[in-house]
Amino acid sequence: MQKSIFSMLAHYNRWANDRVYAAARELDDNAYRADMGAYFGSIHGTLNHILVGDRIWMQRFTGQGDAPSMLNVILFDDFVDLQTARAAEDARIISYIDGLSDAELTANFRYRTITKPADIEQPLAPALIHFFNHQTHHRGQIHGLLTRLAGDAPSLDLIYYQRETGMTG
Repeated sequence: MQKSIFSMLAHYNRWANDRVYAAARELDDNAYRADMGAYFGSIHGTLNHILVGDRIWMQRFTGQGDAPSMLNVILFDDFVDLQTARAAEDARIISYIDGLSDAELTANFRYRTITKPADIEQPLAPALIHFFNHQTHHRGQIHGLLTRLAGDAPSLDLIYYQRETGMTG
């Protein structure tokens, strides 16, 4: 796969996260934290989960950083602290992707799963596809919750990002 596609996805990820956090910031705290029946309960729980997942995968990819041992842990109870950590993780993801070589994208890497511990070896590129898809999946859940709570949510379509930035991979 072309490295430029992963670079586009890393930058899109930051763009989409910025839009989701801006919309979530407009909610009152009770709505933001309300258990709405999403897999991780609330918008707050789901935003934390996305960061948890990113940290787990980035630790697997790089061998560095915190890797929570539970998927539903609340890393940051305060919204501002969570948003700050999200921005830092997005910058870390972009830097990591930008530093990859084509050879690294096709090479195998090894990691251990969390929920059903097993050692896995696979090529990096398909794992990166999962990594970015996981973020999109849970942002979609948040989009639904934002629409339900606020009556509207920002567009997160990749094509809008591509048109806005000219970054098409």
